Amino acid sequence: MKLRVRQLFGYAAGDAANNLAFAMSSMFLLVYYTDVAGIPAAAAGTIFLVVRIWDGFADLAAGRLVDKTRTRFGKFRPWLLYASVPLLLLSVAAFAVPDWPVPAKIGYAYLTYAAMGTAYSLVNIPYGSLAAAMTQDPVERTKLAGARGMGAAATMLMLSFAVSPQIRNSENLQRSLLLTTLAFVVVGAGLYLFTFATARETVPRAVTKVGLKDSLRTLRRNKPLVMLSVSSLFFLTAMASIQTVGVYYARDVLGDPGFYIAISAPQLVLMFVLAPFVPKLVRRFGKVASYVSGGVMMVAGGVGVLLAPAAVPFLSLGFFLLIGAGLGLVNTLMWSLEADTVDYGEWKTGARTEGTTYAVFSFVRKIGQALGGAAAAYTMAIAGYAGGARVQSEGALWGIRAAAGLVPAACTVIAVVIMISYPLTEKRLREITAEVARRRHQLVES
Repeated sequence: MKLRVRQLFGYAAGDAANNLAFAMSSMFLLVYYTDVAGIPAAAAGTIFLVVRIWDGFADLAAGRLVDKTRTRFGKFRPWLLYASVPLLLLSVAAFAVPDWPVPAKIGYAYLTYAAMGTAYSLVNIPYGSLAAAMTQDPVERTKLAGARGMGAAATMLMLSFAVSPQIRNSENLQRSLLLTTLAFVVVGAGLYLFTFATARETVPRAVTKVGLKDSLRTLRRNKPLVMLSVSSLFFLTAMASIQTVGVYYARDVLGDPGFYIAISAPQLVLMFVLAPFVPKLVRRFGKVASYVSGGVMMVAGGVGVLLAPAAVPFLSLGFFLLIGAGLGLVNTLMWSLEADTVDYGEWKTGARTEGTTYAVFSFVRKIGQALGGAAAAYTMAIAGYAGGARVQSEGALWGIRAAAGLVPAACTVIAVVIMISYPLTEKRLREITAEVARRRHQLVES
């Protein structure tokens, strides 16, 4: 099925809204915890690790809820309508740590961050599952993935310009972040409503009710999903480490927090610009070859970020730009590849489990995000990072460099190696979807 432009923009709006909460926390919550709320870096790293693992299990629960959902709006769209505003309000709460003793602050951070992550699962799992339900065409799915990437990049670009200057210049950062997240509640609600209004679930299903046994059988026999999930685990560890430590790299390694915009904005613009061309790369080279190429760019950029001299900041910025190009390519293709594994699972078992399949994929991604965020925080803590200090030690600076460059490069190498032997090619997918369609037709006739 060929998608309309309005549907692509609507799908992009959904991830733009998602990232008003998700990217906001990925990019700025650690620095908020350490430098505004006064939570030690090691404790903040543990918060990231524990809560994101919790979020992963929340994804699995959300996937089962979604697969059991049947309403006049479909399986997935109702969740965008009813769970989105609670998510955005909990994002406000996460950036409103009270002026309490440190143990109480840590407890509040655990509670609000975990609640936000749970609400995010109830929105993001159905949102991500929509891609597999809107079309089965590999190129159209890549267009949806590209639209999603553009929506995410647009929000992250906006955050770079709207929030980064606050970290540098605001006299009362607590108040400015609170007002910013409150504004996001209004904007995000409108974006989610647009996605709800434009998305349509058109892919038929032979089995309308999916039980837990069906879901587990589908997952157990879905080799492409397992390979993609493990590769995604390492890729997300790399991505989360980069996102978490970027503001520290700009402020402490390059010596000016204003460089954070120069680090993040060109990466995001490049992700935004490249997204419409990804379907053309898929037609020419295939998804796996394009994925591997993006990973190679990330590895080269990570090594450069680790070793680039601070006295030549534009060299570091160039390597961050290379990371951004690879990251945008891999992340866009990942969503399209995940939707393909739904068809593979249906072909293997006869049950179409979009929610559970996406939930497993998202669960592994959350673990990667947990490991990446924690790895960044722990690397800095071990290297001697001192929260709030105007000048960091040489060891702490190398810890920041390692979290920004070495950790991502090593993780991406593993992610790429796994995907080199990925079995679900475009040709194989077309054969699978044709066979599934024949089975559905036979069921209708019988």
